[in-house]
Amino acid sequence: MPAYWVARSKVIEPVAYKRYTDKVPGIIAKHGGEVLARGGDFKILEGTDKFHRFIVIQFPSIADGEACFNSDEYQSAAANRRNGAGEVDLILVAGGDATT
Repeated sequence: MPAYWVARSKVIEPVAYKRYTDKVPGIIAKHGGEVLARGGDFKILEGTDKFHRFIVIQFPSIADGEACFNSDEYQSAAANRRNGAGEVDLILVAGGDATT
């Protein structure tokens, strides 16, 4: 069953944040991930307007999404945004209807 990274982010230091975003697509691809939405036009329907970048990435499974996040490569790339370059909320959710 596919799984999705759903992220919302706020870029604070664009140059440092770009060091993260330049590396991530290749890392995601190595784990079977596909970017479905990144940036672009959006509408906040409910909640705060703190975040202004939204990302949805599909992985083949929860395990693949976790492996990507936990990989040394991803953690090294994410270090470029974790020291004040940006704020990110990231969840991993299984696709499909959990009630069935």
